[in-house]
This record gives sequence, C-alpha cells and structure tokens, in this order.
Amino acid sequence: MDFRGCKAALLCRDALLTYLRDDKPGLPWPATWDLPGGGREAGETPEECLLRELYEEFGLRLPPARLILREVWPSMIDPAQVAVFFAGHITPAEIAAIRFGDEGQYWQMMPVEVYLAHPQAIPELQRRVAAAVAVL
Repeated sequence: MDFRGCKAALLCRDALLTYLRDDKPGLPWPATWDLPGGGREAGETPEECLLRELYEEFGLRLPPARLILREVWPSMIDPAQVAVFFAGHITPAEIAAIRFGDEGQYWQMMPVEVYLAHPQAIPELQRRVAAAVAVL
C-alpha cells in the first residue's frame, strides 16, 4: 500500500494518548494537541510505521494485533495521498511505562470528550477520533 503516514487513537478507558506539539517556526500545526504517529519511512507497512513512531515518541512497544481499527483517509499533509488511521487500547501499566521522546512539549492522557472539543486539537484528527470512537 502506498501511503504518506499514520496516526493512532490509543485509548485507556475514556482517555486518549495525546501530546502537545512543539511551537517552532515552519512546523505544521505548532502548539496543537496531536496523536502518536508520523511519516512513513521507506518500505514500511502502515503498522510498522505507526509502531515505530509510537516507540520513538513514547517508548512504547505494542504488537500489531493491538491496533483494532484501521482506516484509510486523505493525508493531512498532501490530500492527493493517503494516510492510515488506527485505533486501539493501551493499559494503565503501559501508560506508566511511557518515556516521552524529544518531539513535542509534553504528553497527557486526555479525556476523549475534552480532545474532541479542544480548540487546540488538530481538527482533522478530531474528526478521525470521533469516527473511530463511534465504532469501537
């Protein structure tokens, strides 16, 4: 499958794993609430891309089977390309094991309803999270 990148809604009960993006010139969506994921590296499958990004950003290793929803959407960077959006669950123990990487200001488990209404969340990701939560 040819795709640009991946993002994921990772939930624990009614909370979503989020992080506040850096506020740097030239960065897309600076200082907004984002989700784990990022751009594809050569030859990766969508699952490999997402799980690599999750490890780089949060220090978490999940097996691909934990990604229970997989949907193709237009890329937020280039709508002529596609991106893959996943949803799955993480445990309190995994949350306790998070080791935040060097991308972003900080992370938090944000209640889904707060994320969906947050004025600093990326609107397109809010739509994708709402769609995913509706079927989980």
